Amino acid sequence: MIGAGVFGHLSDSKLGRKGSLTAVCILNAIFGCLTSLAPDYSTYLLLRFVTGFSTGGVGLCSFVLATEPVGPTKRGVAGMSTFYFFSTGIALLSGIAYIFPSWRALYVASSIPSILFLVLVVPFISESPRWYLVRGKMNEAMKIMRTIANANGHHLPDGVSLALDDEANDASNGNQIWKAATVEKEAISGSIVDVIRSPITRIRLFLAVGINFTCSVVYYGLSLNVVNLETNLYLTVLLNAVAEMPAFTITAVLLDKFGRKPLAIGTQWFSAIFCFMGSLTGNVGISKVIRMCCGLLGIFGMAGTYNLLFIYTAELFPTVVRNAALGCATQAAQMGAILAPFVVILGGGFPFLVFGVCGLIGGMLASYLPETLNKPLYDTMTGLEEGELA
Repeated sequence: MIGAGVFGHLSDSKLGRKGSLTAVCILNAIFGCLTSLAPDYSTYLLLRFVTGFSTGGVGLCSFVLATEPVGPTKRGVAGMSTFYFFSTGIALLSGIAYIFPSWRALYVASSIPSILFLVLVVPFISESPRWYLVRGKMNEAMKIMRTIANANGHHLPDGVSLALDDEANDASNGNQIWKAATVEKEAISGSIVDVIRSPITRIRLFLAVGINFTCSVVYYGLSLNVVNLETNLYLTVLLNAVAEMPAFTITAVLLDKFGRKPLAIGTQWFSAIFCFMGSLTGNVGISKVIRMCCGLLGIFGMAGTYNLLFIYTAELFPTVVRNAALGCATQAAQMGAILAPFVVILGGGFPFLVFGVCGLIGGMLASYLPETLNKPLYDTMTGLEEGELA
């Protein structure tokens, strides 16, 4: 939770998206391996804390870095495709945990992917051109744009550069333009304080925080609730991970057809229905199977919501504060994850009832958000306000 806020701010300011992602992966690998050597419980707790601190920035930094260069017509599909790897990781984790029953060995095994990512992937990743743009580094932004164009079989004319959306609005009465300028400009900074000051982004932030919180209670709660189902732990975790994957495909297909808002409402209420059904079934005989199926369908719906929220939240805020806002929403999600075990431990059908209520409330909150389908990713607070009021 703390790491999401800290690295959300750093990735918007000094470190950038790639720099923050590199930092959190290094910390993740180091602290994860050190945990396996913990000599006592106090040391273990400290190492778990700092590992969680670094892990908190991995998801938001990698997601924003992967989706910021993508245009509005393909952003939904590109964003949802990233989450297949998250579910695949959980599915693999169940197998790794089965192979390495010792917690010390498991921490080493689960830290190796971060090391491999640093060596095999990070050197080939480019910084977000949008981050370069708001930081005033026009030449660096154009280099990446030319590389992207060349990879797509196109080219950009010489002697042109990118313009911030508020500059383009001033120059062309709201129409985005290419600006013939290659000079470096002063960096534009922003923070979560700027988000709260603006009436437009303030309401969006509060709604995003509430939705992420309720969604996280359901998502992590259903994942942890496998202990109450009294089934094989490794198999149930695997099934939960596999159950998420069709949700990504269906959500990606429907995302650009129906929009973010209807899907955010529908997936949460879909999950809520099956959670309410699960609260009414027993845990003996055929009822036990029915409750397990309700849990799978519940996590199926909420998985679509949980990952859709990354796309939706990123589109609601401008580049200058995007990761800070997404980090704040992620902090709310982690608060929900903290609360989830306390709900699960109550046992019986009560956890399902709580999950159903959370899904219902989350869908209601989503109904107050604006639609972002096919809308541009704004770069500055001024550009967002001018674009939304136009």
